[in-house]
Amino acid sequence: MHELVLRDLDLIRPARWGRVRALAGVVAWQVEGEEGGPVEPVSVYLHEITARGMAGGTVRSYAYALLRWWRFLRAVDVRWDSATPAEGRDFVLWIQQARKDVADRRKVSAATAGTINPVTRKPYPGDDFKAATIRHSNAVVRSFYEFWIEQGLGPLINPMPRDRPGRPNAHRTPMQPFRPEGKLRYNPAKPQRHPRAMPDELWLKLFGAMPSNRDRAILALDISNGARASELLGLRGSDVDWGNQLVQVVRKGTRASQWLPASPDAFVWLRLYFNDVGTPGPADPVWRTLRRRRRGDTELARQALSYDAWRAVLRRVNGKLGTNWAMHDLRHTCAIRMIRDRRLSITDVQHILGHKSLTTTQLYLIEDDLEVVARVREHYAGIEEGASRQPAPVATGYDSADLAVLFGGGVR
Repeated sequence: MHELVLRDLDLIRPARWGRVRALAGVVAWQVEGEEGGPVEPVSVYLHEITARGMAGGTVRSYAYALLRWWRFLRAVDVRWDSATPAEGRDFVLWIQQARKDVADRRKVSAATAGTINPVTRKPYPGDDFKAATIRHSNAVVRSFYEFWIEQGLGPLINPMPRDRPGRPNAHRTPMQPFRPEGKLRYNPAKPQRHPRAMPDELWLKLFGAMPSNRDRAILALDISNGARASELLGLRGSDVDWGNQLVQVVRKGTRASQWLPASPDAFVWLRLYFNDVGTPGPADPVWRTLRRRRRGDTELARQALSYDAWRAVLRRVNGKLGTNWAMHDLRHTCAIRMIRDRRLSITDVQHILGHKSLTTTQLYLIEDDLEVVARVREHYAGIEEGASRQPAPVATGYDSADLAVLFGGGVR
């Protein structure tokens, strides 16, 4: 009966109450309500997934997804433990036409939001919610209710139901993950990702625009081993092995330590950076920046380079070059370069990138659109060159008609 109720989605205007707040304890994130206190059902769930070993960044993304769900339920006047698949359906319909909170706060980026950068051919972040975000949000909501239904609380039916086909996984290939219960009913189609390597000339421009040896060392390390930004920025002095030219990173998700090779060029820039600021101790952060310890201080002190501070560096360089590169573009570039090297197997690349599944690494086997276009242009140029080439005159004693039959087409 609930699923037959149709709401006017244009009238749904969730209020921007509450927030996601960082905590200093083991559970690093908390969703707060209108009065400033924690939203208890969400807090209990965030404790649960933290105990399961989820990384802090993942817990943060879950908190924001549940805050968005809570705001929607408040707007349609439905208690969290009374939600039905009708609310799940309407939530997906609403979010597909909703705008992000950041849309009203845009200043410099308002003119480029949702457009394509003419240099990098990459889209700028838009104000709408992409299919990947909606699918992640649906998975979070379903997991949240699975936990509470298991406790004997919450609604009887999960608001994010699964479609249960008559023959689940009947046409699954061995390369695809096993999905015992079918896909989420209200998930939008998953867009196909196309990793793109940074062209060499654009890489040289980006590298040359970096203002310091520190920044050049970060880029050189990243493009040589494809480490994620958070992994690379977490390096300590003891994580650098000069003799074997290795760096040790803590993998996102598993939190396992792994030694990764880096190019000799990257270690040259790392040495130049250490000559500027001094070699860090074993427990000291490798990447440091000058900041005031407290507001009002006149003296600057060296502190660990944070992810936000590094993004600010990239943002300034992108503004100078008219580009929109991100650290993940270097990871894609590194992966595609390694995939195309016949001396490396795809499992070698999987190991270096830290992918849990080989199917994730196989994404880099997809041809880059720009390179395909370049090869097709070479094909066109070859046709035009062949058409403009005049046939050589027939030697004395040969018949041109006989030669055309023998070789095909005109005489060459």
